[in-house]
Amino acid sequence: MAGRRTVADRLAEAFGAVLGTDRIPLRLRGWDGSVAGPPGAPVVAVRSRRALRRLAWSPGQLGLGRAYVAGEIDIEDDVFDTFAALRSAGRLAEKGRVVPPTARDRLGLAATALRLGAIGPEPEPPAEEADLGRSGRRHSRRRDAAAIAHHYDVGNDFYELVLGPSMVYSCAVWESPATGLDVAQEAKLDLVCRKLGLTEGDRLLDVGCGWGSLAIHAARRYGSGVVGITLSEEQAQRARKRVAEAGLTDRIDIRVQDYREVDDGPFDAISSIGMSEHVGRAEMPAYARRLHDLLRPGGRLLNHAIAWNAGTATWNPDTFIARYVFPDGELLGLGETVALLEDGGALEVLDVEALRRHYALTLRAWVRRLEEHWDAAVAASSPGRARVWRLYMAACALAFESGEMGVNQVLLRRPGGEQPPLRRDAWV
Repeated sequence: MAGRRTVADRLAEAFGAVLGTDRIPLRLRGWDGSVAGPPGAPVVAVRSRRALRRLAWSPGQLGLGRAYVAGEIDIEDDVFDTFAALRSAGRLAEKGRVVPPTARDRLGLAATALRLGAIGPEPEPPAEEADLGRSGRRHSRRRDAAAIAHHYDVGNDFYELVLGPSMVYSCAVWESPATGLDVAQEAKLDLVCRKLGLTEGDRLLDVGCGWGSLAIHAARRYGSGVVGITLSEEQAQRARKRVAEAGLTDRIDIRVQDYREVDDGPFDAISSIGMSEHVGRAEMPAYARRLHDLLRPGGRLLNHAIAWNAGTATWNPDTFIARYVFPDGELLGLGETVALLEDGGALEVLDVEALRRHYALTLRAWVRRLEEHWDAAVAASSPGRARVWRLYMAACALAFESGEMGVNQVLLRRPGGEQPPLRRDAWV
């Protein structure tokens, strides 16, 4: 019948209610093959009524994320173009904040679901969604260990496919966009060692040591002894294997240990790379005091952490990244981070370096590697897990490019001991 509304037309109404716009920036393909939306826009395929049911129950980024992870929504065009279009629309343009649909939008979404036969009980979340409710109080040692296991214990082979041979899971330092990922990661490792002033025989504590890349670099290039700690059993196993293969077992000790349990200081230097995001705002003063106490007078601490640049952020358990990527993670602003490190631990700030653009390049490189090795990554984890990483890394790359998120290296020292160099060019 002429003028009859197709499945895709109805889906456009539903997406408009979720995104808060009458003009969705996507071209939607329905499960019946119908298409709606502006020509030339990135195509998103809705493969199942279950996706619409998820949106009716969770009308926002969490519902969209669940449907994508479950394979009920798929991206047919470039992932960055698609997410850029989504970020330009209505509620998802609110600098990463979760803005709920209005009551009117919810009613319209329910009506659309009814017309398309998508009404029913709320679908179970995909298996990749975190559930830490039985793991105790947030940021207790037990629950922190569970949160780390959720993110990092997903298969060392999976991470190697995404990260490459460097096995470094934090922002690289790029000479130019043409610099290769492995070269840029080695440059970051060396920058950290120079900022910490490492020399032969120094003791370095690497908090959140990952797969041991910084420990190996510091021991091999600078002759340092390193204690690397992680809460991930899988990371520790692979890190120990890499240390043994490098012939550095006499210099590097990899432990499964909470930073609050380390009792064999003092250390000449401490690195915390991409770890303090897991600490939590309430625990930051105790974190700073603990690292202060583990440093010798004059010893340096490098805290490398992602920051929220779009105003004050509070932990929201109903966001995609909280449920699927970093459960219990909290991003602080740079100013708040510096204040907590400086005041809570009586540490003196020596230098702050912003690496926002470097992380955007790093994330794009990881997404390229994931897509190049997609079948192997799925085999090493699960289709849902690969989708989680693709979504979060691509979305974060755009957030770093826009300036909503940043990443900063804050170099501090424990007062006392020898004085640091007069100029920062001693370590850059």
